[in-house]
Amino acid sequence: MDIVLALKAIIMGLVEGFTEFLPISSTGHLILAEHLLGFQGMEEQMNVFEIVIQAGAIFAVCWEYRARIAKAFAGVTSDRAQQRFVLNIGIAFLPLAVLGLIFGNLLKTYLFKPVPVAIALIVGGIIILLVERHAAANPVSVRVRSVEDMTALDALKMGIAQAFALIPGTSRSGATIIGGMMFGLSRQVATEFSFLLGIPTLLIASAYSLYKARALLSVSDLPMFTLGTVAAFISAFFCVRWLLRYIATHTFTIFAWYRIAFGLLVLITGYTGVIVWKD
Repeated sequence: MDIVLALKAIIMGLVEGFTEFLPISSTGHLILAEHLLGFQGMEEQMNVFEIVIQAGAIFAVCWEYRARIAKAFAGVTSDRAQQRFVLNIGIAFLPLAVLGLIFGNLLKTYLFKPVPVAIALIVGGIIILLVERHAAANPVSVRVRSVEDMTALDALKMGIAQAFALIPGTSRSGATIIGGMMFGLSRQVATEFSFLLGIPTLLIASAYSLYKARALLSVSDLPMFTLGTVAAFISAFFCVRWLLRYIATHTFTIFAWYRIAFGLLVLITGYTGVIVWKD
């Protein structure tokens, strides 16, 4: 494999891993990275590549939560708490699945472009700032302090929040975590449930997308896919562990300002012609 292509594959894998579970939008960053790395005209191949490397990030979370996942599987037939947890994951998954099937192609046609991504990054950043300000002013508003204490209605609300991630630049983890905080979940519970919800959501979405794009799969792409997937796994593993420690004592404000600054940078560079963001 060409060394330049190998480096690009690793960069894309790192971008996926570092951004998938942070509230800054992995899809948005991958779209921008594609443009910067010169992948225009390879949209179909890159779609397949991004589906594959996303699996690396998902497996990193599976490994981090392997004990929690095993506990759910072991108790799904006899433990009421685990049955409720699995049911809540299923409920939360449904809104994005249904809306994705209905509007997925339409959104990819019109919104999977740098400018809409930049706007979504900015808007999402502003929302995070507002939610964090409200949380600081109303510290007693938290009513759910354990994933096991979540109700079916809490799960449905989280699922509706996750559905906003169909808009590129929104961030699946950002939408669910911030949405959960708005609905009364603690920061830690919202983050943990977002990560656990991401496992079936991303696995099913990836499997479905890969099945539709199966005709584009080629053995010759295996080295590129392998490099990207390994890079995504390693970067996501360290990123998830860091974020879990970070939120114990910090807010998401830093991510909000990053989103706003990055979104403005994309708009300014595009407007001034410093970078030509092609549609």
